[in-house]
Parts: sequence; C-alpha cells; structure tokens
Amino acid sequence: MTGSTLALTGGAPLRSTPYPEWPTADDRERELLLEVLDSRRWWATQGTKVHQFESAWARFHGAETSLAVTNGSHTLEIALLALGVGEGDEVIVPNWTFVATVTAVLMVNAIPVLVDVDPDTGCIDPAAVRAAVGPRTRAIIPVHIAGSVADMDALTAIAREHGLVVLEDCAHAHGSTWKGTPVGMLGDAGSYSFQSSKLMTGGEGGAIVSRHPDVLAAARSFSDCGRRPGEWFYSHYLLGGNYRMTEWQGAVLLAQLERFPAQQERRARNAATLNHELAEIPGIHPQGRHASCTSQGNYCYVVRVDADEFGLDRDTLREALLAEGIPLTMAYPPLSRLDLFADPQGFAPRIRSRARMQDFASLCLPVSERLADTTLWFTTSVLMGSQDDARDVVRAVAKIHAHRGELAPRG
Repeated sequence: MTGSTLALTGGAPLRSTPYPEWPTADDRERELLLEVLDSRRWWATQGTKVHQFESAWARFHGAETSLAVTNGSHTLEIALLALGVGEGDEVIVPNWTFVATVTAVLMVNAIPVLVDVDPDTGCIDPAAVRAAVGPRTRAIIPVHIAGSVADMDALTAIAREHGLVVLEDCAHAHGSTWKGTPVGMLGDAGSYSFQSSKLMTGGEGGAIVSRHPDVLAAARSFSDCGRRPGEWFYSHYLLGGNYRMTEWQGAVLLAQLERFPAQQERRARNAATLNHELAEIPGIHPQGRHASCTSQGNYCYVVRVDADEFGLDRDTLREALLAEGIPLTMAYPPLSRLDLFADPQGFAPRIRSRARMQDFASLCLPVSERLADTTLWFTTSVLMGSQDDARDVVRAVAKIHAHRGELAPRG
C-alpha cells in the first residue's frame, strides 16, 4: 500500500468506502420518538422520557439523580451558578478547550483565568493551576480533552487545600473513568454535552451529575425558571431561566444510552490498536493517558505530529489524509487567540468592564499553542468500524510518510 501514488498527487485514495456514519440511529430511536409524538406530551414537565433518561444517566454514573437540559454550554453555566460561582470570582480554565468552557464563566459574571495544559494528555496542568490560585480564585474547570482524564487526584487536592470547587467539563468524556469512577463524579459537579458530534447525541442536549444532592437541586431550579419541586407552578425562588430538555431529546438519548456500552468497547479496542501501531511511525505521537484513567471515552482520536521527525508539517499531513479518505475534524485553537478576547467589544453588551482580567492577547501559554498547531483530530467514525477499518488510518499515515518527499517541504 505504501508503494502507490498519493491521492493528493493524483493517485487513488487508500480508502474509498466511507467509515460508519455518525451519529448512529435505528428503529429504537424511531420507536421512542413515535411514543412521544403519540403521547402529545412533548414537554418534559408533563412527559416521561426526560425523567427516564435522567434516572438512567444517574445510574450510569452511580449517582442518585442527574439533570438534563438544553445543551452542554448551559450545563456549565447552570452548574457554576449552582456551585455559588459569581461576580468577581476567578475560575481557572485550560487554554485548550472549546469556547463554551470559558464563556460559561463570563455568563455568570465571573473572571476566567487561562492556564496551560499538560503536553502529553492535553488536559489542564495541575502545576499551572496551583501557580494561578489567588485570593479571588473560587473554582477550577478541568476539561477531559478527547476523553483523556485530567489528573483529578492532583486537582482535587489543590481544591481541598484552597477551598475551591471543581466543575468537570466532560463534553468529550462519556464513558471515561478515573480509578474506576466515572468522570463527573470526581469533582463537585460534572457537565456533559449531547451535541451532534458527541459520543451520545440528541442533536443538542446536556446533563449535569454531582455527588452533592443540594448542587443538583439548585441546578434544577436555575434551569426551570427558579421553581422548586412540589411547589406551586407559579412560585419562583431563584433568578433562573428555561433550560429544559424536550421529550424528543430525552427519547433519542434513551436509545443512545442503551447502545453506548457496546460502542464504547469497540472504540476502546480500535483506539488501543491505533495507539500501538501509529506510535511505530516516526513523528506520530498518540495522545497520552494518565495511568489512573481506567477508561477513555475517545470523543475523537488525537495524535501529535512532530514535523521534524515525520518530514511534513501537520497541515500538509492533514490535507493528504483527507485525500486518502480518512475523516478528520479540526483541533481547537487556544482560547487566548480567539477574536472574542482580542476585541475590546468582544464581551459587550453582556460585560462592559475588563477590570482585573488577564491581558489575554499577551498570554504566553506555549504548550496549548503548540498542541493546537501540531495535533490531528480524527473523527469518532474511525473508531466505530472494524479493526481493519481502524488500521486504514495507520496505512494512510504510513503511505504518506513513505511518499513525504513528493509533497512540499515544511514551511
């Protein structure tokens, strides 16, 4: 296979058969959606599917209950409110994550403090967290990037030492565990996303889990217009909003959760194959995983490209892989590079003052910047087929490496 011409230079693609479609669905989703349709109870307050999903999601985490809401951005915002984070509080956030992790902090009128990440896992660096703790620090948001779990032992120790709360961003980490405990149950609360690209999806949707019933009770009130269970419908006790999940989403997610364990096993098996075989190719370094990460959800499959070792830069390799029929998504840019933080009007009209905030544009966070520029993110589809399907990734990378001299040299 490595002897053929690169697709990028006119040869036949290594793979012409599409990987399994994502998201997956079958007659189970149709059955549950039709139940909702025929019930005419499309609103979770009157229906059953969202409540059933909350119970099932709680059992999956070994929790008493969970809270399902509109999306994974709102879960972060609601959880911060429920944890008592607000005006003037500083929240430590990794610089390499989706923008919602940091905008949730701003939405509750708190102050994000961006720190660097671990070069092996891409997750927040505990040493950087410790260095960033100050008198205004109230919370830490570790992000389990691509399902690789942040060092929760170190982070929770820092939190205990300084009286901080820990909100886990588990948007990538469905099925990830730390020493056998599901993520989201290690800190004070966990936030999940069910957006279309996630490992379980209702198109949109999100859920909060917690070890603390009072946190979930507060989150539920904030998500339901400030109501309290058992009280008159038009009694409102908190300044909440309407973040309720619909019955349609609840129905789809029930079906998604039923097949999740089998999908998780397949992804883990294929990821292990890729970890072993891609590491044999010069310049390809699979994402690291802490020894205490006993299961990884693999939202996507991540490798770092060392251009000097491989002989091509990340972007050229990416273009060549796409031509060979290997699906890829984009790595996140560092938060500090976003226009949101460069333009003085970026926070308006929600926030008009930047008092006490970092000078985001001048931050030097080299690890997150390097990972943003050197990692490839393969879509979850490459892990959803057979082992031979997964090995096409290895074959494609090896083919490109063998023919690297035919492509433009590194810039």
